Amino acid sequence: MRGSALIVGAGIAGTAVARGLLRAGWSVQVLERGANLPGSGTALAMWPEAMRALDALGAGDAVRAGSMEEHGARILKPDGSQVAAMGGSRTARFVPRTVLLDALSRDLPAGVIEWNSPVAGPSTLPSADVVVAADGIFSRLRTACNGISPRALGTVAFRGVVPGPAGGVSETWGRGRLFGITPLDAGSTNWFACLRSTDLPPLGSPEAIGVQGADLLRSLYRGWHPDVARVLGKLDGSPLDYRELFDVPPLASYISGNLALLGDAAHGMAPNLGRGACEALLDAVALIDALSSAPDVTAGLQRYDACRRRRGNLMVRAARLLNRVATAEHFTGARNLAMSAGARFA
Repeated sequence: MRGSALIVGAGIAGTAVARGLLRAGWSVQVLERGANLPGSGTALAMWPEAMRALDALGAGDAVRAGSMEEHGARILKPDGSQVAAMGGSRTARFVPRTVLLDALSRDLPAGVIEWNSPVAGPSTLPSADVVVAADGIFSRLRTACNGISPRALGTVAFRGVVPGPAGGVSETWGRGRLFGITPLDAGSTNWFACLRSTDLPPLGSPEAIGVQGADLLRSLYRGWHPDVARVLGKLDGSPLDYRELFDVPPLASYISGNLALLGDAAHGMAPNLGRGACEALLDAVALIDALSSAPDVTAGLQRYDACRRRRGNLMVRAARLLNRVATAEHFTGARNLAMSAGARFA
């Protein structure tokens, strides 16, 4: 089946499905509220199944050329001692967001993405056979269709990039907070800090956060092991992203009429699993395959929903649980013992 698709949002999910539907012979229009693709961003973990999705979209080689492969990760205590070694038998590629978006969008014909085109709701959209809501965790289309809004996780995150190689992948879990380190590329370190909202003093405006954030993080993570201290010592003058964390409650359906929810609009989740971008790519390939093989739009969207919703809802629940466990304020000793035992028997 071929037809016309209107995609709202030119992030990872939106550009991936636009690329795939164009390759399948569909007519595609993308509405994006921003003026262009972002020119910076932190690293995203691409697991093997996500790389297979990128290969299916014809973007895998470009992503491999601009990313780093890592094997496994370590969970550490603030003193640097190891709690657990995780995923040693699996590989993941750490891909700068800019590299991923460029790989997905570079072959899109001029004019497919209409920049500076915010969408207020379904009633304002031009007609199309299929509407794809890839407009993020605060999706206006999702809220208009089913009334579901994001829920706060009770945690916040800081993210950024500093110069120097990462030297591997690690998360350090303390009481009520964690600090993660991954590669961005061979010469840069991607870092992220997550903590309970109640542990954070009032920060004021985004501008104030940018000025005060480095000192605040050094205070919050004072005394942690040398790898964390190294990153914290390089924060001055580097861009610092701060945001409150939300997820989307598990949904009863990813479709409504001829509209399909994709990516964070469908299953926005806590970042602790490192699965958000991967699941968006898997959504895109599943939707493309379902629409291409079905006799009509209704059947195609039902196949997509059946294929992806159960998995997406499971990831939301698992990520929310890990967010709570990794930032636990009590029984951290028992948590660490459980993680260590789980890693040995995994």
